[in-house]
Amino acid sequence: MQNSSQIFSLPENDARVSSTWEKFLNGESCGSDALRRLIDDSWRRCQTADVDPERDKAPPPLGEDALQRLLEEHDELLSAGTPVMAHARQFLDETGTVMVLTTNGGIVLNLEGDPSTSAAAAERIRMLPGSSWSEAACGTNAIGTALAIGQPVQIHSAEHYCAGIKRWTCSATVVRDPYDNSILGVVDVSGLNSTYNRHSLALVVTTASRIESRLARREMELRYRLLDLCVSRVGGSTSDGVILLDRRGNPIKASDRAQAALNSLSSAGRMSGPIELSKLKIPASFKGDTRASFPDWLNDDWLEPIIENGQKLGSILTIPNRSSQLSPRRAESVPVKNSLAGSPSFGRVIGTSPKLLEAVSCAQRLAKSNVPILLLGETGVGKDVFAHAIHGAGASTEAPFVALNCGAFSRELLTSELFGYAEGAFTGARRGGMVGKIEAASGGTLFLDEIGEMPLDLQPHFLRVLEDGAIFRLGENKARKVSFRLVAATNRDLRKDVSEGRFRMDLYYRIAVAAINVPPLRDRLEDIPAIADYFLEKLAKQHGVPRPVLSDEAQNLLLRSDWPGNVRELRNVLERAMLMSADQVLTVDSLPIELRNLATEDRPGALVCEPSLVAKSLEQAEKDTIIAMIDRQKGNMTAVARELGIAKSTLYVKLKKFDIGSAGHDSPISAVELHPGV
Repeated sequence: MQNSSQIFSLPENDARVSSTWEKFLNGESCGSDALRRLIDDSWRRCQTADVDPERDKAPPPLGEDALQRLLEEHDELLSAGTPVMAHARQFLDETGTVMVLTTNGGIVLNLEGDPSTSAAAAERIRMLPGSSWSEAACGTNAIGTALAIGQPVQIHSAEHYCAGIKRWTCSATVVRDPYDNSILGVVDVSGLNSTYNRHSLALVVTTASRIESRLARREMELRYRLLDLCVSRVGGSTSDGVILLDRRGNPIKASDRAQAALNSLSSAGRMSGPIELSKLKIPASFKGDTRASFPDWLNDDWLEPIIENGQKLGSILTIPNRSSQLSPRRAESVPVKNSLAGSPSFGRVIGTSPKLLEAVSCAQRLAKSNVPILLLGETGVGKDVFAHAIHGAGASTEAPFVALNCGAFSRELLTSELFGYAEGAFTGARRGGMVGKIEAASGGTLFLDEIGEMPLDLQPHFLRVLEDGAIFRLGENKARKVSFRLVAATNRDLRKDVSEGRFRMDLYYRIAVAAINVPPLRDRLEDIPAIADYFLEKLAKQHGVPRPVLSDEAQNLLLRSDWPGNVRELRNVLERAMLMSADQVLTVDSLPIELRNLATEDRPGALVCEPSLVAKSLEQAEKDTIIAMIDRQKGNMTAVARELGIAKSTLYVKLKKFDIGSAGHDSPISAVELHPGV
């Protein structure tokens, strides 16, 4: 670190520095002790780079599109820096100075401070968003020189290399990545000569430190979310080596077999030498694809990105054990059991029934276009699976997939979730504001489930987004360009809702350009064995237990049910049977009693039940399913509604109907406190 005589400017030396600058440009010796060493070094860099010493302003700023791309590229630095700079605004008012945040290339991202300065003098020298203030662009200045030396610095008046900027005084320091100490950008305070103050440097150092603290907290939050999502998969009983990587490609958790799997790669000649798990590094980027920089030993199919709401949190690396000849194997991967197996993105759509294959074929064709798609089908048929498949077939793996259930929020919360909001837009708004789901999905896919639940007065605002390709965050007057593929889903008859005035006709025709009917499970009962195989494989890995098998009698019983809850109900039945059974073979007795009572002999090979008993059993099955889900989600009503595929308001109606959650009911969750969730 430099001493204070190098960091701070001395305004009393200004005349002598100016004389030294003239001699320097004339090629004369510059022996003045008034010139700091860091200034002399910077001038020489500028001269070598052929910077024009007569320059009086920065080069023209970036165009609107290029600036928008730059802002998106540095969105995390901006998100961390904007609220901190806004807080510093009170220290800058009436001081004639502005605070600037730049990229690690010296390009201005944001400004805060005295309006008179930013609107007049700063604009004359192009201290504007999108303008470059590197040394190569503007000569010696606090932003560019701080980047060059990586330390805090003041540049005052004559110390600037370019004549047209010598009326300014500026203080700056770099903002470093708290993870690897690399330079992310610069914080600078600039003003005319008369605003010189040593405290300006202390202000930028404090501001940079606060930005770095926010970045560190953000990084830890992302890691915790990644661990919450994937810790069960890393701790499973698989014989493969499983390694959880953060979004930068560094290991943060590994299975017991991970180091052995790496050693087996070395033994097999796949890598030049052994790699210690603690030193493993898979080049990864959370801004773009970096597959070209993957090591030679890594099979791309072993690496699975973990993406939540369009944001990449990290990856899971699964290294197969040697007994499988190092063949690629993904967690949760199951062979596609339909005639369209050539489309990997539809791998979770299981079945061979004609109605299903027709829906898949239609979805595959539409996925190549960018038209809005409306998925129609009963609750639990797998509309979300189709949405993911359409996204995967029509976009790159790095494109965001953002999902939102319109029936899970109140009107006010749904508005902020969709559109986002600016800081201070309403009481309780988080500092720095929030990016809405529409904006987060830009460049990828927005999946709106239960779109029929969208409030009528909110629908024209969403329609305007679809027509204009722009949104306004709540509390902002600035339009933000967005471009996304819309996939919507509903279990309602929207045509009927339109005729009855519950859904706007213009929005309906805008989102229903292409509609796909996802068939209910009762219309494709022949797919049940394949679906059951898929779920048993997946659930066994999820819970770390041996994979069970269905007896013939149990499978026949599954084939004779109507499955009012569709695929989701089948999954819940299998999961319950697997966890409750002590045997490797799931028999009829392993299945819920209500399922055994529901089979009817009116169909071939079925039992006979009175209609009243069937209705009663259906209600009991529904009640038991809700109770089981409340227990599983520990009373979080938002999560329960989401898992059941119904609106939260509908869930509360059913709770009242079945007397669930009251003091006297005899469900296994009587001690669980029901809460609305978030």
